[in-house]
Amino acid sequence: QVQLVESGGGSVQPGGSLRLSCAVSGLFYENYCLGWFRQAPGKEREGVAAMYTGGGSVYYTDSVKGRFTISRDHAKNTLYLQMNTLESEDTAVYYCAAETRLGTLADVTCTLRARRNEFAYWGQGTQVTVSS
Repeated sequence: QVQLVESGGGSVQPGGSLRLSCAVSGLFYENYCLGWFRQAPGKEREGVAAMYTGGGSVYYTDSVKGRFTISRDHAKNTLYLQMNTLESEDTAVYYCAAETRLGTLADVTCTLRARRNEFAYWGQGTQVTVSS
């Protein structure tokens, strides 16, 4: 059974930083796509960042480029999202997600699925609030 458990959310002032973590288990594939998504009140869920564990291109939505960094600790089976210079617009519930249906050009497919919210496995989410 695939499980994704997020942690690290909280409240922070504008300009501050947070690091989200996602413990991943139950994915018995050599490589797969991992991503972070967010949903703000009254808005649709959007892909924030995604990476293919086999390497290649990494996806970031335009609004977080240069501020957020996605990374993974293979040994700990943990995905991270380092968020710096946070803005009030970053306030949302953040979700960790995984996708294994990638086929060839897996890193490109990973990006496309992140843009389209087409991931199969989801965590419960963690709240991030940026406010003064």
